[in-house]
Amino acid sequence: MTRSVPFISRILIFPIKSLDPVEVTNARVLTSGALADDRCWALFDAQGRVVNGKNHAEIHRIRAGFDLDKRTVSLRDDSGRGLPTVLFNLDGTARPIEAWLSRFFGFPVHLRADTTTGHPDDTDSPGPTIISVATLETIGIWFGLPVEQVRARFRTNIEIGGVPAFWEDALFGGLGDEVEFHLGGTEWLGINPCQRCVVPSRDPLPGQRDNAFARRFAEYRRRTQPAWSNPARFNHFFRVAINTRSARTGVNTRIALNDIVTTYNNAAACTALEENKRPVGF
Repeated sequence: MTRSVPFISRILIFPIKSLDPVEVTNARVLTSGALADDRCWALFDAQGRVVNGKNHAEIHRIRAGFDLDKRTVSLRDDSGRGLPTVLFNLDGTARPIEAWLSRFFGFPVHLRADTTTGHPDDTDSPGPTIISVATLETIGIWFGLPVEQVRARFRTNIEIGGVPAFWEDALFGGLGDEVEFHLGGTEWLGINPCQRCVVPSRDPLPGQRDNAFARRFAEYRRRTQPAWSNPARFNHFFRVAINTRSARTGVNTRIALNDIVTTYNNAAACTALEENKRPVGF
């Protein structure tokens, strides 16, 4: 039996925080360690509070189509409010897009850009979030969801193919440990399993919430935690994917589809041993 080699199978960039992603074939790593254009823009209310999926479920009713080469975004209103679909210039004045969004939400909304680090949830680890394709597929089996919907719920930057479910758990260690790995020629540090918010519990299109989702997910996750995953890093089990930092900040580099993932701990051994033992349920 030939062991698969871990590789980057998908890269997703979320230009405006909480809106739809754009799939890319490669991404530039900023000197901060963040991916260029990922969460570059974010929405704020008049008090400076972030307007995102955590506190405004109606944001799921906005469809965004990005053309990063042309630096444009098309916004469509799926809420029934009757707003027209409009194409906006991301690098121009923010007033037109702010006006559209303010009409959608019913209160003043401001669009702010950060081209250095973006607006990550974990400001200490602004690198890309990483998950395996098999993990997304397994979560889909748990909840009877197509993998596309699982992907839309968990909103992760990089998907790894050629590995079993929860293989990415081998990319973090004990509290305070930093696990080194490479994505192609770029060097990264795995920090911790991502703590999930309310967003994955909602249908990604209408935004309707499944109030039992987090509890059921945590129970599945606890019972199927692989041997290479450090249980001490789970104060609760509504955690999946990993947060990262660049091991070489200050250097402009790129990652691309099919880049090989190289690890320096037990992840490769776990892959060889467990590739046909994907945990899917109790």
